[in-house]
Amino acid sequence: MSASTPTNAPAQVLRPDRRRNRLGYNILALVTAGVMAFPVYWLVVSSLRPNHEIRSYDQTLWPSSLTFDNFARAVKQDNFATAIQSSLIVSVTAVVGGMIIATLAALAIGRFRFFGRKALMMIMILVQMLPPTAMLIPIYLQLNALGGIDEYWGLIVVYLVSTLPFATIMIRGFVINIPVELEESAMVDGCTRMGAFRRIIFPLLAPGLAAASIFALVNAWNEYLFAYILINDNSKYTLNVWLMTFTTERGTDYGALMAASTLISIPVVIFFMIIQGKMATGLTSGAVKG
Repeated sequence: MSASTPTNAPAQVLRPDRRRNRLGYNILALVTAGVMAFPVYWLVVSSLRPNHEIRSYDQTLWPSSLTFDNFARAVKQDNFATAIQSSLIVSVTAVVGGMIIATLAALAIGRFRFFGRKALMMIMILVQMLPPTAMLIPIYLQLNALGGIDEYWGLIVVYLVSTLPFATIMIRGFVINIPVELEESAMVDGCTRMGAFRRIIFPLLAPGLAAASIFALVNAWNEYLFAYILINDNSKYTLNVWLMTFTTERGTDYGALMAASTLISIPVVIFFMIIQGKMATGLTSGAVKG
């Protein structure tokens, strides 16, 4: 017993320090979470304030009176329904198309050996590092020459291409983590290569597709610059561009603007809550070396 006492003593001495360190990390995490959540809280609270209180210099953390008139004005704003339609068409098409192409590209890069494979991966990483504003003028000139200005397909192509590198790299991490023997066994049992992909590979790629799709949806749903430049028709404005209609020559209707911004964020939040479990698995399971 006496021999074991010195061995256990250092561990017992370090426990209070570990508790203090853990407490410090927890406090830091709570403070960080509070700082990040406060703008969202202020957005929601401002959407429930009367306009005269929003314009007041004496701001409080909680409104003195709650009102839903801001939401009523936001819903009644011109082109609200068409803006929802435009955002849904552009975002859903870009996400679905991007996931299909990214999956096929990830399979090709992860399963086959061909000349320039590593160079292709490097190019995709470099493309992700370029700021979107650096490509705005060339993209506008190309779409203008092709007749893509004021057309949904022009904006869809931009969003789809912008999500491809990230989605391909993420899904590739899953592809190389799936043993090729599973495909070979399915093909020996009579499956074609496409049948093996549909029955074996695709279910295993679901977490990676969920993680990549939420990033693609957030990118397409929240993007403003390209939508503002490439779409000039009021009836085709996406929701983020439609928010400009709350600012007129007479001023800005901040209450309705905050209410509309709150409504716009709901679909992405709902989609994230549905797939958050698979998304967390996707972010960790796809992080493999290869």
